Amino acid sequence: MSSISMPRALLMNFLGKAPDWYKLTIVTFLLINPLVVFMFGTEAAGWLLLGEFIFTLAMALKCYPLQPGGLLAIEAVLIGLTSPEQVMEEMTHNIEVLLLLMFMVAGIYFLKDLLLFIFSRIILRVRSKVALSLVFCLAAALLSAFLDALTVTAVVIAVCTGFYGIYHRVASGKSYKQELIHDSGDDSSVEDLHRVDLDNFRSFLRSLLMHAAIGTALGGVCTLVGEPQNLLIASKAGWQFGEFLLRMAPVTVPVFIVGLLTCVLVEKAHLFGYGARLPDPVRNIMERFAEHEDEKRTVRDRAALIVQAIAAVWLIVGLALHLASVGLIGLTVIVIATAFCGIIEEHRIGNAFHEALPFTALLAVFFAIVAIISDQHLFTPLVEYVLTFEGREQASAFYLANGILSAVSDNVFVASIYIKEVSRALADAEITRDTFDMLAVAINTGTNIPSVATPNGQAAFLFLLTSAIAPLVRLSYGKMVIMALPYTIAMTLTGLIMVQVALAPATDFFYEKGWLQHHSALTSEQAPLPH
Repeated sequence: MSSISMPRALLMNFLGKAPDWYKLTIVTFLLINPLVVFMFGTEAAGWLLLGEFIFTLAMALKCYPLQPGGLLAIEAVLIGLTSPEQVMEEMTHNIEVLLLLMFMVAGIYFLKDLLLFIFSRIILRVRSKVALSLVFCLAAALLSAFLDALTVTAVVIAVCTGFYGIYHRVASGKSYKQELIHDSGDDSSVEDLHRVDLDNFRSFLRSLLMHAAIGTALGGVCTLVGEPQNLLIASKAGWQFGEFLLRMAPVTVPVFIVGLLTCVLVEKAHLFGYGARLPDPVRNIMERFAEHEDEKRTVRDRAALIVQAIAAVWLIVGLALHLASVGLIGLTVIVIATAFCGIIEEHRIGNAFHEALPFTALLAVFFAIVAIISDQHLFTPLVEYVLTFEGREQASAFYLANGILSAVSDNVFVASIYIKEVSRALADAEITRDTFDMLAVAINTGTNIPSVATPNGQAAFLFLLTSAIAPLVRLSYGKMVIMALPYTIAMTLTGLIMVQVALAPATDFFYEKGWLQHHSALTSEQAPLPH
């Protein structure tokens, strides 16, 4: 019989191995929130709960945010901060994002052999860290302009996880030739000789992951298909692909250039956690591993790589041309890759979903928090304040307001609120159509660019933070914020200056050249969004 009492056992089980101070903090949150509702009202409680949820994200390495964040969301419904119907509405509105996570991330899992084959040669052959960082940042940007940022992030995560697992296994005294289950997060078996190299390798991978994550934001803001809010804004403004690209260019092109220059600067100056090179012992192991894989690769293995390449081409074409929903395309990748590579056992297919489903559940909790923001109108005062500005100052105010809110909330939600308000202002003749177009550009760039400041602002960042690779390379919430800081400052200021100074003159120039046409009023399809 165990001598542990039932209350003690319940306390020990609560949030598992999380530190006691963390458990006590979460319990305190749960006890305080109903009191705040009773004493100060639901709006104050909504702001407090939003801060508490951000805290759980910041402590993701102490405890996965799903459990503490989920408890906060459940309590929010119970104390009347939102309703199950509103939560369901948010999830239904974002069903494509949920399907993307469930199927696309799993689809990338079945392309990992091809990805390791390609990226291993890139990493091993590009010896300049600055050049390699630019390759990762630029590739992520270009892909994210036409594909989904989460898909691109999943690719980078799969590559870095594979590289890390190979070296960690060797550093633990095992051969990379061994096919065995190995805990890559446990350093207890790592030989002393390899510890310094392992730390440097972690820093090297962290920097590549962050450059790629920033790249998804740089490219995602440029095109109509780059981010979900882009499509939302374009549909309300009546912009097609070419017009969207041209209208955003006065802001996005300078930001893109400044982002790449920032990548070079932080790498050369070894600032904010960047600059780590691939250690030579690690490079030697990676090269021997690549040689070993080439030697043992059979005809069937090569056939599998060809199938994965075909599936990858279909993935790119399908997403770029929008032949189907992103999640459905991901499902077709799973079917093609598994069927023609001989993966037909249920447990082997199930392994692909281990990475995606926890984050899918976490994102559902995130939508519950967004429902609280909506029901309690937490952002309404700031929206109303920004609408009091006029002219260029109004566009700049919209850019900054969207950036601030997107750094702590879902940028799709923030964009939907602001585009709804400016649509109503246009419908009520409070602003002209040209002003509406300028504000739409400010809203789109504001929700995409400054939001790189925190993992809350970009789903790709949040996915990276809560992925399996984050604890392996010691990438915490705070570390992400610090590493994103130079990009945040440089890109946000550049975007603000362009919105303030260059957007109106450049747009007028495009009109004079006939590259853009003036729009009239909103059509019925572009009417203000319902609440």
